[in-house]
Amino acid sequence: MRVITAVPLYTEVDRDLGGRWTTLRTAHREWLWHRAAPARCHVAPGDPFVDAGGLEECVPTVRGTPDHGDAWSRPWHETGVDCPDFTLRRVIGSRDGAVVADYELTAEPGYRFVWAAHALLDVGVSARLVAPHGTPVLITDPTPAHDEWPAGLADLGPDDGTAVGAIVEHGQIRVVDGDHQLDLRVECADQPVSIALWRNLRGWPEGDPYRSVGVEPMLGRTFDRDDPTRPVAVVPASGTVRWRLTITAFVEGQA
Repeated sequence: MRVITAVPLYTEVDRDLGGRWTTLRTAHREWLWHRAAPARCHVAPGDPFVDAGGLEECVPTVRGTPDHGDAWSRPWHETGVDCPDFTLRRVIGSRDGAVVADYELTAEPGYRFVWAAHALLDVGVSARLVAPHGTPVLITDPTPAHDEWPAGLADLGPDDGTAVGAIVEHGQIRVVDGDHQLDLRVECADQPVSIALWRNLRGWPEGDPYRSVGVEPMLGRTFDRDDPTRPVAVVPASGTVRWRLTITAFVEGQA
């Protein structure tokens, strides 16, 4: 009999480089993908995004200005980062082996923002994604379109020269890669949540494409906080938004 068992998951972060998550691992494997990008060590606020892999904290936007937000390019202190328009606090802990990250953003009431845990995963060509069938999906790249899950996105597959961006209007998704599984869930009261996908199978960037697979829990349902057509997170009268990211790893094996 095959059984699925939760296993302890560990993470490390680099506060000097934007609070970036540099590892997300079990005793069996590393989940985060990385690439050589020396410029990542020298970024300053307002610089174009440097795609080095790992998990980047993207807030208050992903696309738009600043590129991938204002937090990834700043050094963090012990509990978070202070940006011109907001303060972000993050506490990462463990619960029953899962990694649990609690966030708090403080800004003026009415402040509009998007947050994404911009996680790039090291998964094989047979990996697949599991979400509830029929969940609304917005395809953002290469051509905007509305669809329902799986929308042709569940199976990652081999490199085919395509790059697809999408937003799944659900707060939880599971990544299955052989005997290993990773469950990502975002929870936030009174704010829209979603899972962003970036399935780049050597279709981007033009001229020097590479493979990268992003599975990104989000607040908001758009990549750009200035998008007037899609829901974003909005700071209430209290001036504070709190949310939680839970990541759980599993291994399938014989009972």
